[in-house]
Amino acid sequence: MTMTEAPPSRPPARLAGVARVVRIRTLPGRIRGFALLAVLAVAAVFTVAAFAVQDARDGLKVIGHDAGPQVVATGDLYYALSDMDAQLAAVLLMGREQNLGAGRAKALQVYDQRRSEAHRALLQGSNLASDDPAEQQTARSILDALGRYEQLAGQALQLDQQQPHAAGPPSDQVRALYRQATDLMKLDVLPKAYNLTLDNGTTVRRTYESKHAAVLDGIAWVVITGLVLIAILVGLQVYLTRRFRRLVNPVLALATLASLVLVVATVGLLTSEASHLSKAKNDGFDSVLSLSRARAISNNADADETRYLLDPEQADTYEQVYLDKSQEIFSVTAGNLHQYYQQVDQRVAAHSGFTGFLGLESQHVTLAGQRAAVDRTLQGYQTVQHDDARLRTLATTAGGRHDAIVLRMGTASRDFATYDQSLVSLTAIHQKAFASAIRDGDDGLSGWSVGLPVAAVVIAILVLVGVRPRLSEFR
Repeated sequence: MTMTEAPPSRPPARLAGVARVVRIRTLPGRIRGFALLAVLAVAAVFTVAAFAVQDARDGLKVIGHDAGPQVVATGDLYYALSDMDAQLAAVLLMGREQNLGAGRAKALQVYDQRRSEAHRALLQGSNLASDDPAEQQTARSILDALGRYEQLAGQALQLDQQQPHAAGPPSDQVRALYRQATDLMKLDVLPKAYNLTLDNGTTVRRTYESKHAAVLDGIAWVVITGLVLIAILVGLQVYLTRRFRRLVNPVLALATLASLVLVVATVGLLTSEASHLSKAKNDGFDSVLSLSRARAISNNADADETRYLLDPEQADTYEQVYLDKSQEIFSVTAGNLHQYYQQVDQRVAAHSGFTGFLGLESQHVTLAGQRAAVDRTLQGYQTVQHDDARLRTLATTAGGRHDAIVLRMGTASRDFATYDQSLVSLTAIHQKAFASAIRDGDDGLSGWSVGLPVAAVVIAILVLVGVRPRLSEFR
């Protein structure tokens, strides 16, 4: 009997339907998976960008609006306090020759002015540090010590008026009161004022280091997450084009373009903000702090010339203190004042070979007009040292002490005022750069608190709208 092979059996209709359903369900599942990944990537870009923008905003707030202004206020405080003591010494040195230099009345007027400035700077610093109990306590202790100083200064002035004398050292009792007052200023009031500056300066530096680094890290993370987002969107676009044999999906293309724009704009913003932070700190804050300190120490050193003439018993001490303070401002290798004068002349002419506050400033010239301002300051400082050399020569020459006093209260005082004004002008250049950097940084961030989340939501919506027509084909 002939056997015939049975034809191959077809798969049951039910199994074929299941396979078709599985294929249909797998395709929209992949589309949904792509869309979900894209939305998650958008969220990642938004998150890292938002954190980086907030880091920039926090850095600008601390440096430009909180601790930074506190440092400026305490710098003004230090100068005002040191000049109070300088004016007191000048008044006592004049004696009954009240028209020496700018005159006794003018010196007393400046003394009162500096006292008001000191109280105002303390009040400003206290208000800015309203949330810091330690700084509030320091400010109160400065006020207490300043009150004791003013009491001693008042007693010295009153006693000096009761015991008229020629220009030069006052009575032993007046000198004793002045020593108590100036020691209180040097050993108690000024160190506390400087500690306020140091504390706030440290806050600024730590904030800058952490926030600047965080912004730079934010740039890297925005680039990474942005590239991932764009890769996912491009991958989804290619997948849909191949599977449905359609042209480019315009909505997804718009989402991709919007993502690219968002990433580029965010990177540009953060790069700009990092630059503003750097300029505010390096070109502005650091130099303002350094020059403010230089000005205060210069003023104190200038007052040591007066003290040198006012208190002959401690003349050697004041001479050494003058050299020490001068080395802080303009540091060179010199064992005594005579060597120091020579080194200043040589180094100013060479524009190199010195450190100290003025050395740092001379080596870091980055702003328009800064070099000319630095040169004027160095020339002014050189003139001040020439005056100091003449003054000490006269003071140690027989019969020359009165001429030294006239020089101190006249030419030397005017030359120092010129040098001091050059420091003020140089500081103003950096203050302008600081204010400009903070203002530009604040302006750059305006609108991003709203713009960034809106952009992220729009991109996410574009992704969902872009895949919706393809998903609807499977309904």
